[in-house]
Amino acid sequence: MKSASPNSGHVKIILAFALFFAAFIVNAQEKTYKASCIAFYNLENLFDTIDDPNTDDAEFLPGGGNRWSRQRYEAKLANMSKVIAGIGSDMVKGGPSIIGVSEIENRGVLEDLVKTPALKNTGYQIVHFDSPDKRGVDVGLLYNPAVFKVVNATSNRVRIEGQPDWFTRDQLVVSGELDGELISVIVNHWPSRGNGPEYREAAALMSRHLSDSVSRVNKNAKILIMGDLNDDPTDKSVAKFLGAKGKKEDVGKGELFNPMWQLHRDGIGSLAYRDSWNLFDQIIISEPLLSESGKGWKFYKARVYNEKFLLQKDGPYAGYPFRTFAGGAYAGGYSDHFPTYVFLVKEKN
Repeated sequence: MKSASPNSGHVKIILAFALFFAAFIVNAQEKTYKASCIAFYNLENLFDTIDDPNTDDAEFLPGGGNRWSRQRYEAKLANMSKVIAGIGSDMVKGGPSIIGVSEIENRGVLEDLVKTPALKNTGYQIVHFDSPDKRGVDVGLLYNPAVFKVVNATSNRVRIEGQPDWFTRDQLVVSGELDGELISVIVNHWPSRGNGPEYREAAALMSRHLSDSVSRVNKNAKILIMGDLNDDPTDKSVAKFLGAKGKKEDVGKGELFNPMWQLHRDGIGSLAYRDSWNLFDQIIISEPLLSESGKGWKFYKARVYNEKFLLQKDGPYAGYPFRTFAGGAYAGGYSDHFPTYVFLVKEKN
């Protein structure tokens, strides 16, 4: 009978220790992350039923062409809140940490919105300023105060040289701490395509000016420019005048990256017109959110929230976003735009 080697026990001990140490190293190198969802949603004419001659679109009154009633208004609120509560649920629950909104009549409609059953537990707070838009619609921002603390907010007017009586939606800049880290959000609703491209180009220049102003104070500023831009990522207003680039490798220090560019290239849209998709609803980020160096929030991915329940199921607009009014008739849907959103991630301590 062969005897065991006198060193075999030591070999086994060394091997076991080596395996344990290797497992320890792997576990030590594993990283865990937290995620935050930041979104934008064009709410498609969220008007109340109160007659305010300074801000109202007369169509959205009980006696107006849309026969806007308290019942329809409350149904609209319920629909909007259902959508907002679901955005980003593939990674985070409870709705976005921050969501920019457009086509709202006033602060009051946002106050009604955040009180709806689907949103009230989130405790959303509001940032809103009145704009001079002739239709009476503004932009605004909702945020979860448990994770985002507002530090500063301003409303900024877009002007066209030589046209002192022309007005559009102001651009909203909100800076605050997202889980302790300073970020800034610029909320937009650029002039419609009923105006010439030079109007959207002026709005783009304003957005870039606001972004650059934030970056001058902090060269590593993390900024998200969001909104219904009424142009696609490849249009001149976005690609040239705002300077939002579609490929990460092309983004230099102090420049902007448009994650919606690739979605648009893949045929994904946020609204449909004449059987064609556009991606007007965009979220554009500053270069520090792409940086591999440093700590804190970083861009992870971008999405269009286009769940099946948001699609028109039948009729001439089948497959389009299921909107409140279609073909001049009340449809009882959601919005003619899909929301868009991005995830930011950061390493847990």
